[in-house]
Amino acid sequence: MHSETPKHLHPLLGRRLADWVIESVRGLGPDPLVIVTSPDAREAFAGETVAVQQEPRGTGDATAAARASLEGFDGDVLVVTGDAATITTELLGSLLETHRSAGAAATVLSFDPPEPGAYGRIVRGDDGSLQAIVEARDASEDELAIREVNSSIYVFEAAKLWPALERLSPQNAQGELYLTDTVRDLAGAGERVAVHKADDPAEAEGVNTRAELAAAGAVLRDRINLAHMLAGSTIVDPATTWIEPTVELEPDCTIQPFTVLRGGTRVARGAEVGPHVVAVDSEIGPDTLVGPFCYLRPGTVLATGAKAGAFVEIKNSHIGERTKVPHQSYIGDAEIGADTNIAAGNITVNFPHQPGKPKGKTTIGRNVRTGVHNAFVAPVEIGDDSWIGAGSVVTEDVPPESLAVARARQENKEGYVRRKREQEDE
Repeated sequence: MHSETPKHLHPLLGRRLADWVIESVRGLGPDPLVIVTSPDAREAFAGETVAVQQEPRGTGDATAAARASLEGFDGDVLVVTGDAATITTELLGSLLETHRSAGAAATVLSFDPPEPGAYGRIVRGDDGSLQAIVEARDASEDELAIREVNSSIYVFEAAKLWPALERLSPQNAQGELYLTDTVRDLAGAGERVAVHKADDPAEAEGVNTRAELAAAGAVLRDRINLAHMLAGSTIVDPATTWIEPTVELEPDCTIQPFTVLRGGTRVARGAEVGPHVVAVDSEIGPDTLVGPFCYLRPGTVLATGAKAGAFVEIKNSHIGERTKVPHQSYIGDAEIGADTNIAAGNITVNFPHQPGKPKGKTTIGRNVRTGVHNAFVAPVEIGDDSWIGAGSVVTEDVPPESLAVARARQENKEGYVRRKREQEDE
């Protein structure tokens, strides 16, 4: 990954890479669920059952590190790599079914990728049974020609797994303990080793580069978008629309191209969002219009029928019913009532005048009409049914049903330019 960030902690569509794997496994209801980490990454999984692999000595050693956390457990042990971001609960469930129906000591999840590359090859006997898994760097030319590869996801019978791990030795190019060698060990001892082949290779691919991280993101994006569309939301161009898994869409909303919805954002029925909108932890109410080129930051609430238009940024603000912020404005830390129109180029100046003080709040009432290029220096309150003159910088409260004008008086100096030119020509 060429990064200071551990691979498994790289962000991927609203989660860390490893979190996608954990959520898919959690769907099976494992008890316990153990996460094996390096010592440096332990704190990244606070609140989970964590086992630490002290030295990076291979997948076999990593699995053995979880043994203490599974003390007394005698069921099936599912081992999943932390970089299999696109694995699904359904595929893992099918793997478990194959393992149990076969009565196997171990079962391997395999798949046929477009390019086998560095994946370990599945070596089968003449009868189709699994003989071994050979790592690519240790494989012969004939073995490298095999298309079926190992996903590094397994199910083991616990009673057979631990003794097999104890017999591992680092007889490979990397000097590591391979979990794949336990499969060879069990098969060589006459134990039944089954293979469950994934129908969709995209579900079993791991991530080792930033290019593969992006490819996994595209797979996850497509799954999320498909689920929303099947549930009744319109996504005009799914390939350019990125929706994180925690976002909620109600039926009959419309998401236009090049839109990014993140965090706890919720889009209600009848809303139209985009194109080119970014919304983070925002509430987009029924029948609202958002965009194009709009940024909704955390804490934004758009009530029914509201509008946030082109080149508008809103943060931590409540925009009332049918209120419009049509274009080129910044609204932050504000409360705006219903049926108000915010003219072009308005800014709520919410930054504190004194260091350490909280940001000020701007309150704008119902049915207010602001002017072009208004600035509201918080804390300030604008009463219902008021008007604000164009170009005004409002620093004091405005009573209801008032006209506020806060700007320098225009002064025309007739003939100034002519006289200036005459002076320059002398």
